Amino acid sequence: MQVNQLAKSLGVAPDTVRYYTRIGLLVPQINSDNGYKEYRSFERKRMHFILSARHLGFSVKDIKSILAGSDEGKKSCPLVRELIEKRLEETELQFQQMLKLRTRMRSAIKDWQDKPDKAPTSEMICHLIESFSNPIKEEN
Repeated sequence: MQVNQLAKSLGVAPDTVRYYTRIGLLVPQINSDNGYKEYRSFERKRMHFILSARHLGFSVKDIKSILAGSDEGKKSCPLVRELIEKRLEETELQFQQMLKLRTRMRSAIKDWQDKPDKAPTSEMICHLIESFSNPIKEEN
């Protein structure tokens, strides 16, 4: 099958297939008659794996490592387990940071609710932000 057919069968854009081909995760055969790239069932299964891994939060670098090991005949599941635990830790940290940001944003909205809008001056850009409690200490 060609790029468009593979993309359609997996519900992705043709450019997605082209991207993974360009970075070497998919290696189609070249049709000697017309020069078109042809994707076999092997590439379709590989592309499905890539999409599933991306859906779980694995990076392209992670996927390259997993596929490289698999291509060498190594068991990939131990690496997959290790990487997903690492991704979960990173996601949890980002989630906690986003919760803190949400709290700060809500606090700002509440604090600014009754404050007037002011024109900027040479000393001030926006008094709302400049007067908001900031945990980052100014350097002197």
